[in-house]
Amino acid sequence: MNDSWRAMRPVAAILVCASLMLTLSLGLRQSLGLFMQPMTRDIAISVSEFTFAIAIQNLAWGLAQPFTGALVVRAGFRTVMVAGGVLYALGLACLAMAQGVLTVTLGAGVLIGLALACNASSIANSVASRAVPAAVRSTVLGLVSAAGSLGAMLAAPIGQWLQTSLGWRAGVLGFLALALVLIPAGWIAGRVDRLKLPPASGGEADGESNARRVAMAALRHPPFVVMTLAFFVCGMQLVFLTTHLPSYLALCGMDPMLSAQALGMIGGFNILGSLFFGWAGGRWSKTALLGVLYITRSLVLAWFFAAPPTPGNTLLFAGLMGFLWMGVSPLFAGAVAEMFGLRWQAMIQGIAFFSHQMGSFLGAFGGGMVFDAFGSYDLAWRFGVGLGLTAGIVQIGFALMRPPPPAMAH
Repeated sequence: MNDSWRAMRPVAAILVCASLMLTLSLGLRQSLGLFMQPMTRDIAISVSEFTFAIAIQNLAWGLAQPFTGALVVRAGFRTVMVAGGVLYALGLACLAMAQGVLTVTLGAGVLIGLALACNASSIANSVASRAVPAAVRSTVLGLVSAAGSLGAMLAAPIGQWLQTSLGWRAGVLGFLALALVLIPAGWIAGRVDRLKLPPASGGEADGESNARRVAMAALRHPPFVVMTLAFFVCGMQLVFLTTHLPSYLALCGMDPMLSAQALGMIGGFNILGSLFFGWAGGRWSKTALLGVLYITRSLVLAWFFAAPPTPGNTLLFAGLMGFLWMGVSPLFAGAVAEMFGLRWQAMIQGIAFFSHQMGSFLGAFGGGMVFDAFGSYDLAWRFGVGLGLTAGIVQIGFALMRPPPPAMAH
């Protein structure tokens, strides 16, 4: 184990910049809900039209993720990640100049969605997995995910302060300045392209592999299919919260700063949760832990939305959800690496992530439609809790069955 940790020293810059890329891409994206109320009033669009843009973002992210995952095998991580940084900056610039639903959808939706497919969880986790020995991979994935959780703690307060002081467009421009850091971070993290994979990890021995064969093998493997379907529910719950929690708290008469504090609290406790589940995934079944996480998260959601919010229970809820938020990331990435190796990890995670983003689409847009139709979020959160409990139970059941690994795992 000590030798494995010492082997990480030459790749420290890669891991730091992959973490920075992840924290900015997710932190900015998770904080866009702060602008929903002032933006919808200013440019005369509805809540459902704003949430449609966020839904399109998740759809574009999910659709593009398998392709960017396959592209890194041929073009390299650096090319993909730097392109993602440029797209992110363009998306925020478009959003800052928005005058209607079309430009909001293009900026916050299409461009940022494509950018996330190039520099968010699937790509960052694949970079980290490739850079470190298998003995410490789960713990390192937890560390990268933990570092990736700092973004909301930084972005949400900055965005809220700029918006309160200078207007929502100034808040978006502040996000744009932060997004420019993605470009050099992706360039430095792209040094991972120089590292040679061992054959047992899906390297040279997989030279005859092609994307279609690998994808079909993954989709024929029942544990992966179950993980992928459960990932749909994960995306639905999390994006419902990041998109609608600020609006829900405003409707309940809470101080506007409470939304930023809650999103920041989620980001802070993300760190603890990512570290814990990264550590736990190195000791127990990653797929069983995923099931436990989904069930616990659903119970916390039910507790919070069943009663009117207060500042105290909102921050407690945010802390609990933060702990359970990105713990999924090291568990899922580690499980995919164990099942299928490293060469095509980004693409296979991308296939599963498409399911996650279909859930995200439903969580963002469906939540907005429910609110516009009924004037409350009651039906939306009850639906999310029910699906979350079901997904967690099924995930644990398959984990306990201990099926054999797929034939093409390495």
